[in-house]
Amino acid sequence: MQSSLNWRRPEILLLLLALAMPLSFGVWQALLNNFVIERAQFTGAEIGLLQSVREIPGFLAFTVVFVLLLVREQRLAFISLIATGIGVAVTGFFPSTLGLLCTTLLMSVGFHYYEALKTSLALQWLPKESSAIWLGRIMAAGSFASLAAYGLVWLTSDLLQLDYFWIYLLGGGVTVVIVAALWIAFPAFPQPHAQHKKLILRKRYWLYYALTFMSGARRQIFVVFAGFLMVEKFGYTVAEVAQLFIVNHLLNLYLAPKIGRLIVRFGERWALTLEYIGLILVFSGYALVETATAAAALYIIDHLFFSMAIAIKTYFQKIVDERDIASSAAVSFTINHIAAVVIPVLFGVLWLVSPAAVFWCGAAMAVGSLLLAQNIPVLPAAGNEVRWGRVPRAEPAV
Repeated sequence: MQSSLNWRRPEILLLLLALAMPLSFGVWQALLNNFVIERAQFTGAEIGLLQSVREIPGFLAFTVVFVLLLVREQRLAFISLIATGIGVAVTGFFPSTLGLLCTTLLMSVGFHYYEALKTSLALQWLPKESSAIWLGRIMAAGSFASLAAYGLVWLTSDLLQLDYFWIYLLGGGVTVVIVAALWIAFPAFPQPHAQHKKLILRKRYWLYYALTFMSGARRQIFVVFAGFLMVEKFGYTVAEVAQLFIVNHLLNLYLAPKIGRLIVRFGERWALTLEYIGLILVFSGYALVETATAAAALYIIDHLFFSMAIAIKTYFQKIVDERDIASSAAVSFTINHIAAVVIPVLFGVLWLVSPAAVFWCGAAMAVGSLLLAQNIPVLPAAGNEVRWGRVPRAEPAV
């Protein structure tokens, strides 16, 4: 283990990369709706197309495995983040449907590749006994950077009255500069185990795949429909929604590292059980809520449960063959995004009939996730992946 006095360590690099990414993506996200309406005259059809294009690289995240045949993981993570920053930085240059589709695709490829690589590198570099703590710190760092991105947008747009062009250029440019500096400052860290450079699907990881899919489904209900409920039913303004995001990230900044410590102390099954029981109550609350204040409270509580998802990653770290990590991280990211492609469309139709029904379905998903979580052993390990339905470890990859 390297000395704690040496800041050029893998975990410090992961923290700094986590700070760099939201500075560009947060700016892109905060400005998007106003920019596309004011400068590109988008309607609902164009914004729907843009968001669909944005999700395509997430669904195709498994292709990162083939790129790793040519580029080392750490270097590819740097390249991916720089691509994200460039995609955001040049957004203001192309205020048209075609231009926005191209810049969004570039940003999204970089973003989704980085997210898959970040998980892979974290599971390889972080020690199993304390990985939940470090993952909590990394999540808190991302929340801090998101707050900085929102502050940057407020400062440059409201106080300095800068044009969209300059704000996008500044947000994306900061990420590029930070990542370039990290590339120079940090050495190429060795990988403890050579990674498979092919797609890996193993039957004994089935519980991890199932939990990952359900996590992606839950995230879509929060991202797409919980926010929409706040605006459609309770009339929340842009500023009020932004305030909710700020509260969410401030709480995450404080609580995410503590949740990581709780996972280390009590285990993954306990953490996920708590999360899914909470989600059953939250989704049921969304279906029944009648006041704006109660809806805001549900929204904040819902977001806090995201930190509990650290337990899915640490569970997988304990059961995985170390050579499978890179491939499995990419495949699981694709599995997570299957829901991103399907749920907004299907549940959007259901929303027209009954918004409450969308959240009752979310509660039902949380019940399914709760049942799955009970299959996690007290001490997960290779050969002890599940409590029931164990698959022989020697099974071939599929």
